Amino acid sequence: MSINDEMFYGLLLALAGFLFSMMLTPIYTHFAYKYKFWKKQKKTTVDGKALPIMSKLHAHKFKHVFPTMAGLIGIVSVTIVTWAFNLDRGQTWLPLAGFLGGALVGVIDDVINIFGSGRGAAGLRGPVKFFLISVVGLILGWFFAVKLGWTSILIPFFGDFEVGIIGMILIFAFAVVATSNAVNITDGLDGLSGGLAMMAYGSYGVIALFQGKMLLFGFCHTVVGWLLSYIWFNVPPARFMMGDTGSFALGAGLGVVAMMTKSFLLLPIIGLPFVIEAASSLIQLFSKKFFHKKVFISAPLHHHLEAKGWGEAKIVMRFWIIAGVCAIMGVFIAATGGAI
Repeated sequence: MSINDEMFYGLLLALAGFLFSMMLTPIYTHFAYKYKFWKKQKKTTVDGKALPIMSKLHAHKFKHVFPTMAGLIGIVSVTIVTWAFNLDRGQTWLPLAGFLGGALVGVIDDVINIFGSGRGAAGLRGPVKFFLISVVGLILGWFFAVKLGWTSILIPFFGDFEVGIIGMILIFAFAVVATSNAVNITDGLDGLSGGLAMMAYGSYGVIALFQGKMLLFGFCHTVVGWLLSYIWFNVPPARFMMGDTGSFALGAGLGVVAMMTKSFLLLPIIGLPFVIEAASSLIQLFSKKFFHKKVFISAPLHHHLEAKGWGEAKIVMRFWIIAGVCAIMGVFIAATGGAI
């Protein structure tokens, strides 16, 4: 096929991801209400402290039943479309495995949140989630370095830098763990993480396209297709939440795609809103632990802005705009810095 044919095929995969997700949504909704996939409101921080401000800000969302784990729609649609039309050992096995590995960790957390009781009902404890997603990252990193033979990272404007098998496994695992946790932290307002992830996957799809990795381009845009469907139902007021199932899948998959496009060092630029959100939470935790003071009214940053009086739609839209600018910058640096 010519490049135009391959581009067209990738866009067809995006359309397939969108349409399949739209068809699956009523099925998910039926089972979510039948089996009561109700989201339990988080009331404590990772260090066990109360969250009175966030509980007050989001009290209106939990007055009525609010289904979670809608990420299952994307898991099923992306997996089936990729498996049926876009499966390749060199380009799409690993991103799909990262997507599913992150989803598995998220599903466990969501199931505990939905059906658990007592102190553990909020889901898996932070250290347990960190351990599980680290295992996923290390296993995928081993496959990436040993089976696919990638042992160097690209430093924009300078070229490849050899890190060896062990170094690559650790860098790969870090990309998966950091990105999955950052996306998970960002998933707190209607449409926020979905829109940001759509920008990031779209930009990495463009980078893959110009690198000649057409199947990876197709995978990225299959995810974009699902996210378009998700945002249709998730703009304020949201019909459901993607849950950790969706956020961990998106984050882990994005980390893998960044590695496979040799654009790991562009991840903090393309995913800058995720970085800011995760950093705000870390700063808050550090300040409270060592200085017994809060830097933000509530963390992560989107909750701080809520507490300052910003409307939910205003926060989401402005974060989307920032993500779009970051996506353009990332593609520009990739084009001028040697990644394309």
